[in-house]
Amino acid sequence: MIECFLPRSLYHSELYLVHCGMQDCHPGHYYGPAVRDHYLLHYIRDGRGIFKAAGVTYELHAGQGFLIYPDEVTYYEADLAEPWSYCWAGFNGLLAETLLRKAGLSQSNPIFEVETDRGFDACILKMIELHERSKARDILMTSKVYELMAILVESGSGDQRDSRRSQGASYTEEVIRFIETNYASKISVSDIARSIGLNRSYLNSLFKEQMNTSIQSYLIRFRIERACELMANRQLTIGDIARSVGYDDPLLFSKVFRKLKGMSPREYRRLTEEAGL
Repeated sequence: MIECFLPRSLYHSELYLVHCGMQDCHPGHYYGPAVRDHYLLHYIRDGRGIFKAAGVTYELHAGQGFLIYPDEVTYYEADLAEPWSYCWAGFNGLLAETLLRKAGLSQSNPIFEVETDRGFDACILKMIELHERSKARDILMTSKVYELMAILVESGSGDQRDSRRSQGASYTEEVIRFIETNYASKISVSDIARSIGLNRSYLNSLFKEQMNTSIQSYLIRFRIERACELMANRQLTIGDIARSVGYDDPLLFSKVFRKLKGMSPREYRRLTEEAGL
C-alpha cells in the first residue's frame, strides 16, 4: 500500500487534498464500518468488491468507483475470488459539494464509472508522485484535485436529470463566485440575490439544496476561513484581518471567529505559529 498525507492547506480553502494512495488488496480485505471527516473517492483499477452505505450494498468492478461523504458510516470489502486493487483521493473544501453534485454524485448516488482512457487513476498516481515536491506541492496537488473533479463531471450524468437541481447548481456557482469576489465588502444575501436576479428566499432555497447550508452561513464560513489564511501574515493585526474579510467591528469578528473555531483569533494565531504553520 502507498499512502500520502498532506497538512491542511492555508491557501486553498475552496478545494484541497487531504490524502491519496493506492493498494492491492488481499482477498476479503475490508475497512469499516467507519466514518471520515472529509470526502473520499475510491477508483477500482482491477478486481471486484462491495461497498455499503446508507443501508445499500453495491457490487463493484474495475472502472467503477465510490464516494464516501463526511460523517457517513460506510464499509467496503474486497472480493474473495477477485480482490480489488484501487486508488483513492481524500479531499475537502467549500466547493467540494457543488462540484460533486455537478458530476451527479450524492449520498443517494455514490457510485461513478470512468472510462479507462479518462486517466482518473493516472491523476491520483501523479498526486502520489508529486508528494515528494516541496515548493509548489500545494499548488500542484490542488490542480490535480480539480482535474479529478473535471474527469468526474465529464464522465457523470450531471445535474441534467433534474431541472431544479441543474438550475440550483448553476445559481449556486454564481453565489460562490460572487462571495469569492466580494467577501471583503459589506455584502448581504439580498445583495447577492439582486446581483443574480432572483428572489432572496428562492435563491437561498436552491443554494441550501445544493450545499446543505444557507448563503449567510456559507458567507460567514468563507470569511473566517479566509481570515485563518491571513493569520500567516504577521504584518497584519487582528483588526487588519477583520477588515480584510468584511468585518469593520473587530469585536464582532472575534465573536464570530470564536463561534466557528472554538477559540479567539489571537489564540488561533498563537497555536498556528507554535505549530509552524
